[in-house]
Amino acid sequence: MTEAKQQKIVKRKIIKIDEELCTGCGNCVVSCAEGALQIIDGKAKVVNEIFCDGLGACIGGCPEGALEIIEREALEFDEEAVEKHLETMKHNEAAEIEEIKQIVNEHTHQCGCPSAQTMVFSQSESLTENPGDVPSALRQWPVQMHLINPLAPYFQGADVLLTADCVAYALGGYHKDFLKNKSVAIACPKLDQGKEIYIEKIRSWFDNAKINTLTVMMMEVPCCGGLLALAKEAAKKASRKVPIKYVVVGIKGDIIKEEWL
Repeated sequence: MTEAKQQKIVKRKIIKIDEELCTGCGNCVVSCAEGALQIIDGKAKVVNEIFCDGLGACIGGCPEGALEIIEREALEFDEEAVEKHLETMKHNEAAEIEEIKQIVNEHTHQCGCPSAQTMVFSQSESLTENPGDVPSALRQWPVQMHLINPLAPYFQGADVLLTADCVAYALGGYHKDFLKNKSVAIACPKLDQGKEIYIEKIRSWFDNAKINTLTVMMMEVPCCGGLLALAKEAAKKASRKVPIKYVVVGIKGDIIKEEWL
């Protein structure tokens, strides 16, 4: 058995977080390449001193000025521990996504994963008509998950739509049939970084914004099922129960499945 590494306490630079100023936006977590920060109970916290290198890459992302570098006695930075920590984070995230893949796998084309497959669709005849201007149902800004504040007024007590990026492009009736009268956040479960931030923001919708319902819209491709996995993980962490519905959209713009959890 490998002997556990003895951590030394040294005087060094390390991050300090003012929880009075912190709003839990999660920007600092995204900026920290070592995974030293997490949003816990709506506030940014250092999960382990040995993960913080004290360089302060997280400071610039904080809009409230809640972070600063101080010098104090702390456990020394451990690069080897950071590597193991990041690997564990990746493993946990992969397990969550694998759990939900079954929901969309049954709809995947037999010729292979369509997320990157080149296809050309015939244009609908209805698009050649001139129906006039179609009003947008969007009632807020921003919409990208990393940029939204989960406690913004438009999320309070709202019906919320968590949408995979590609859905609005594939689904012609997205604004009229789904977005109308809802608040929205968009994300890509395959390409976006910092998904632990997404989990915390969704949990904050449940517990703090006290949203009414959450509808998760995703494409039929397997990787897109990760968005529902994030919502389910947030629901596990939340103390307040919120009805969740998921909608699977086909790459040709049809609704394949629509179901409440």
